[in-house]
Amino acid sequence: MIRQRRHPAATQRTTRLEAFTDGVFAIAATLLVLDLTQHSLGEAESDAAMWQALGGMSELFVNFVLSFVLLCLMWMVHVQQFEHIARVDATMVWLNNARLLFIVLVPFATNLTTEYSEWLAGRLAMPVAFFLAILFSWLQWAWAVRRRDIMLPDMSRADAVAYGRGSLSALLISAAVVLLAPWVGSAAFLLFFFDGLLTRALRGKGG
Repeated sequence: MIRQRRHPAATQRTTRLEAFTDGVFAIAATLLVLDLTQHSLGEAESDAAMWQALGGMSELFVNFVLSFVLLCLMWMVHVQQFEHIARVDATMVWLNNARLLFIVLVPFATNLTTEYSEWLAGRLAMPVAFFLAILFSWLQWAWAVRRRDIMLPDMSRADAVAYGRGSLSALLISAAVVLLAPWVGSAAFLLFFFDGLLTRALRGKGG
């Protein structure tokens, strides 16, 4: 029988959680390039043939850039959140682990969307992976707000709720991307250009 040494409601500092999360984001972003390096250009016997072969990789490049940029944006959100979160508990850790589960699936999902874009499952792979990762990121903040006295000691409830309301914009946009992706493919990710406007609108709505 394993003896429990910590109370179930105990909290811990965020240093190790942040380090682990940073590492997972970095690895996922790096693995994205494998789709490019594993793609064969075939026999390029001239500069023109080389440029033509590279042009044939346009979808690979587009999905690589989309996934890399979105991973960077999500990592920036993670950094901003943990500028305020002082301590975490077991629930917070597992919500973060759930988010990272879908972060590490992003390279695989990106490959599916690129290689099987003619099929519905292929077109949905990237959008669904990002939607679920963003969902757990939002749930993570919602849990921190719920335990604000412990996790967000330097933030007022009004500011914490407003921040969460603004974060909701990415979740709504990612849901819209999932709905549009079967029809327009990766172009649906262009909706994220409106994230700033929707964030300001949602925060202002509660002000």
